[in-house]
Amino acid sequence: MIFYEPRNGHGLPHDPFNAIVGPRPIGWVSTKSAAGILNLAPYSFFNAFNYVPPIIGFSSVGSKDSLRNVQETGEFVWNLVTRPLAEAMNKTCAPVPPDVNEFELAGLTPQASNIVQVPRVLESPVAFECRCTQIIQLEGHVHQKVNSWLVLGEVVGIHIDERSLKDGIYDTANAQHVMRGGGPADYFSIGPEQLFRMSRPTS
Repeated sequence: MIFYEPRNGHGLPHDPFNAIVGPRPIGWVSTKSAAGILNLAPYSFFNAFNYVPPIIGFSSVGSKDSLRNVQETGEFVWNLVTRPLAEAMNKTCAPVPPDVNEFELAGLTPQASNIVQVPRVLESPVAFECRCTQIIQLEGHVHQKVNSWLVLGEVVGIHIDERSLKDGIYDTANAQHVMRGGGPADYFSIGPEQLFRMSRPTS
């Protein structure tokens, strides 16, 4: 058994923390600044946190454009990354200045949302329109501030491509979701071969 205290470093070729907590869904977040500049960026620290109302969140390690845009406008859209969109998603990782439109950089189409002012990615089969509920600067166990912010938002509108539904049920196994792994360049997709069913106990 290897044991280490994260504050002292892991001594391994790559930090295993991300690899263990994974694969993780990708928060492909579109935002718009108060000045109207579009931004699209993937976040590997992303997940759902509540059913009713539906709340999702992503963590910005460092004060990045997405965080600043949500602080300015209170809105964002989460877009599902699928295997056909993986390369385009990767292009939106590029460290470019705030005035660069990642939609254009990745050859993607901004599509007007129904409720929020931030566009979704037209090519993505699923999108969640969100209004920000909380922005929390993270803290360590002795309450020291960390250079990361958790952005939480209520999902106020959901877009789903009808082809993603099977008998009215979202077909996760065939949706070609892409998830982030732990290595420097590791991503995963899922398919029907990973599917197994297990009902919850009734008593």
